[in-house]
Amino acid sequence: MTSKLIYKGDLRTVATHTLSGTVIETDAPPDNNGKGERFSPTDLVATAMAACMCTLMGIAARTHNINIDGVECEIVKIMAANPRRISEVKVDLHFSKDITYTDKEKKILEVAALTCPVIQSLHPDMKKTVTFDWL
Repeated sequence: MTSKLIYKGDLRTVATHTLSGTVIETDAPPDNNGKGERFSPTDLVATAMAACMCTLMGIAARTHNINIDGVECEIVKIMAANPRRISEVKVDLHFSKDITYTDKEKKILEVAALTCPVIQSLHPDMKKTVTFDWL
């Protein structure tokens, strides 16, 4: 089992990761009758995309001895209606200004990021806008 989730009422859930015991709580967003005091489930999808991209870049970086420590991601989730869904996720990756990357290293990292399993699992109609800011 990957996780266990309990609906706590008032549009809040609590999910526990089976292996580690880590807990994530969610709330519905204010524009969908919620409190917005936690990540919404759709926020988690958008955030998971960026986390997965960084994880895959980390694997590639380890393999090719590239330092990506300190990469920051800004994530924007855009919703659509009828049916309510994520229409676009924008991820801006900002790399450390103190590190210079070769064109080859940039290509390795970009390919790794764009082939992450979350991106590959998301519906093809959902727009995925990714920018790499190499400073």
